[in-house]
Parts: sequence; C-alpha cells; structure tokens
Amino acid sequence: MAAKLSTATARTSSLNQRWRAERIVRACRMRRPHYTPGGQKIKLGTPSSIRWNYLDSVFTYAGTASLSLEMEEKEVSDIASGDVFIQGGYPGHAVIVVEKAKMSGSNATVFLLAQSYTPAQEMHILRNPSDAALSPWYSTEFGEKLVTPEWTFSREQLKQFR
Repeated sequence: MAAKLSTATARTSSLNQRWRAERIVRACRMRRPHYTPGGQKIKLGTPSSIRWNYLDSVFTYAGTASLSLEMEEKEVSDIASGDVFIQGGYPGHAVIVVEKAKMSGSNATVFLLAQSYTPAQEMHILRNPSDAALSPWYSTEFGEKLVTPEWTFSREQLKQFR
C-alpha cells in the first residue's frame, strides 16, 4: 500500500511541476532569450523538449538568491497573476500571486498568494494573518510590509519575470 501511495504522490508532484512550469512559460512569454547551461538559446517557439530541458536546469539550480536577480521590480498597484514577492538569499523565500480581483462596492484590489517549499512540493494558498475578515485575500493597500503566515516582505520585493 505504501508503494502505491508513494507512486501516486510522485505522479501528482510531477503533474504539479509540469503545470507550474507551463504557467510560468505562459506568464513570462519568454520575452527575452534565456540560456541553458550549455549555452543554447531558448525563446518562444522553441520545441517543447528543449524548453523542458531548460526548465529542468532552472528547477535544479535556481533558488531565491539567483531568481531575485533575474526578475524586475514592479509597483504593487500594477500587481498581476504570476508576479512574485521574493526575498533572495540563504534562506530566502518567495510567494506567488495566483489571482487578482476587485472588491465589489469599494473597487479595492485584492490578491491571493500561494507558496511551496524546496524540494518542489504541492503549493497551497496562504491565509492573511493581518486581516482575518479578508483572508485568504490580501489588499494592495497593505502598508510598507506584507505579512504572510511565515514570512514578511516589503513592497519593493514584488517582482515580475522579464
């Protein structure tokens, strides 16, 4: 029974990684060329086998320290799905914006955050410890610090893929 559960968990994890990779590729649209460790250029329209080899190397070697340097800063007022609050380092942490919405009546912008851990595990939606009434949503008017259940980010740590 344990072997069956382990296989099912591995399959689910693999599917989640594939879904995440495809979402990242769609979100960033690979606007600029990326290079694999072998120096091969990867761009939109590249065969999927080459893109997957590139993504495998990214998932193997990239962490918050290197990823934060690859991303560009973004204003919280322009937040969108696929953006990331990231603090690079050892340890560092990142949470991804998975949804954005307007609140009815007030026209305030709110967003949902998700996170995972290393090695790649299933992602989960974060609750908002600062505003239980709004939770799991976060308002873009969170002040200078965005407080999540396990990490605190500054407004300047919102970044997007180039």
